Amino acid sequence: MGAGVCLPLFVPGNRPERFAKAAAAGSGMVILDLEDAVAGPAKAAARDAVLHEADMLAGAQVLVRINGAGTPWHDADVAAVAGLHRAGLLLAKAEDPDRLRALADGLGPGRATWALIETARGMANARHLALAADRIVFGSVDFCADLGMAHRRDILLPFRAELVLAARLAGRAAPLDGVTTALDDPRQVSDDAAHARALGFGGKLLVHPRQIEPARAGFRPSESEVEAARRILRQAGAGGALAVDGEMVDEPVLIRARELVAQWEELA
Repeated sequence: MGAGVCLPLFVPGNRPERFAKAAAAGSGMVILDLEDAVAGPAKAAARDAVLHEADMLAGAQVLVRINGAGTPWHDADVAAVAGLHRAGLLLAKAEDPDRLRALADGLGPGRATWALIETARGMANARHLALAADRIVFGSVDFCADLGMAHRRDILLPFRAELVLAARLAGRAAPLDGVTTALDDPRQVSDDAAHARALGFGGKLLVHPRQIEPARAGFRPSESEVEAARRILRQAGAGGALAVDGEMVDEPVLIRARELVAQWEELA
């Protein structure tokens, strides 16, 4: 995958036999999970597996989702990731930007630090977390559980919009949307991805390799969108305001047209 659309694939940290397969699945990034996918008694073994295997994975960027600050496993998770050479981390239930900065300082340059926003306090601090993290990510299922909300698009719309705005204000890459829990419904995955794309998200989290292609399809512009964008770019020439198909075209429209063509070429 190119730098545009990001589709990280979760792998339970206590299933090391799946690590290499996930890295080769084609999403471009794997997240070795030490948090929700691993029960408490298995967390130490999962941490050891990640520590021994993460640096040897080829074919994908690697992040490790660590347990949130204040949990019994957080400090050991941080130490394990620090012991790796190239993996970044995804902080579960991120709420404190100072904690994120400390984690980034501990990992050093070249190691990504992402914030998973999935609580009311995390959402309230989203703009500060976006400044402290390399990227923010929406944990929509946990977020709804924290607030006692139904996991519905109409309800989540203002919160998703806030994360897109927070990332833009911080000068960061577009945020990633949360998972689609349906494992056997590619249409739902594609539809959720298209919704995220329309809102300005730069990708979404995946929980199974068979979600990769439907998610790519959802983030791929339609042929009609791309053809219209190419027509605008052809007729624009050297730039300036003009009319194409009866609509005014100026620089913001040209920027969007270039983005659509780039997304199409990346995901074709």
